[in-house]
Amino acid sequence: MYRFSILFLILNLILTMNLPGQVRIIKAEFVFENAPFPSCHASTITETPEGLVVAFFGGTAEKNPDVGIWICRNDVKGWTVPQEVATGTQPEGKRFPCWNPVLYRYDDGPLVLFYKIGPSPSEWWGMLIRSFDNGKTWSKPERLPEGFMGPVKNKPVMIKDGVLLCPSSTENNGWNIQMERTADTARTWTKTMVKSGEKKLSAIQPSVLFHQKNVLQILCRTKEGCIAESWSNDNGKTWSPLEATSLPNPNSGIDAVALKNGIYLLVYNPTTSYADGRSGPRTPLCVAISPDGKKWDKLITLETEPGEFSYPAVIQTSDGLVHITYTWKRKIIKHVVIEV
Repeated sequence: MYRFSILFLILNLILTMNLPGQVRIIKAEFVFENAPFPSCHASTITETPEGLVVAFFGGTAEKNPDVGIWICRNDVKGWTVPQEVATGTQPEGKRFPCWNPVLYRYDDGPLVLFYKIGPSPSEWWGMLIRSFDNGKTWSKPERLPEGFMGPVKNKPVMIKDGVLLCPSSTENNGWNIQMERTADTARTWTKTMVKSGEKKLSAIQPSVLFHQKNVLQILCRTKEGCIAESWSNDNGKTWSPLEATSLPNPNSGIDAVALKNGIYLLVYNPTTSYADGRSGPRTPLCVAISPDGKKWDKLITLETEPGEFSYPAVIQTSDGLVHITYTWKRKIIKHVVIEV
């Protein structure tokens, strides 16, 4: 009996160890259940000293003028009710829809909310607002310089010398990737274009992964039915031409993060786009991991039923947990916490 108990204890420890490739879902919840809008999309999430903050756009439907940027904060009581913090109302009174918020908190600095305003992605322009109290109140809107969008869907990353690298793209002259840099809390900007490569991939909405020795990787949404990648060996100053990966993409948003344990994690829809470039099925929604950013293995499926489960955002918080938010049937934002 004693030997059996020891063997059982050892087996239980092996099964519950947090080894690479294993995953445990800690929590799955809706960020809100009741809201003053019928439709929402494109969430973003970040960590502050007072808890998590999630933003998204919401209104009657995407592209409608009443679509604004909303946030929810997670405090000791749970998620706050959605609060509208930005609209596309212009000085003359005309209102345009808002799009694709992206949150980033500077260490010992402001929480910045980047977003877009305009009638369509081919005509939108970059905006931002700042919060100095972790999302409770916000500054007046600031327009980014002409030709700069800020991070277009996925989170920026801080690289050397205080430079914030923002994964961006444009859609006004085809789909093109541009990596934008700012070293003064989003006051002044520079950018580098990423070539489309031999296959002329039409890509947008990159996500940045850190590798060793100043190497960075981006993974991008495309019209060609696959996720595209590009590499930089100089901390994002220059980039290789885009190349297709073996990962499928239904012409829908993805997000990825480099974890503290050296694993790379990707959230995506493992389906492909239609032959004419239209978005394919945005279900299921899955999580994959990789030891090197090249070979990916599906780890867990978050959603499988019919409907749209899309546009994920993923971060790793200071406690090591992975937080994912995503669009749930264009009605609600879902929040899932996993341990990898």
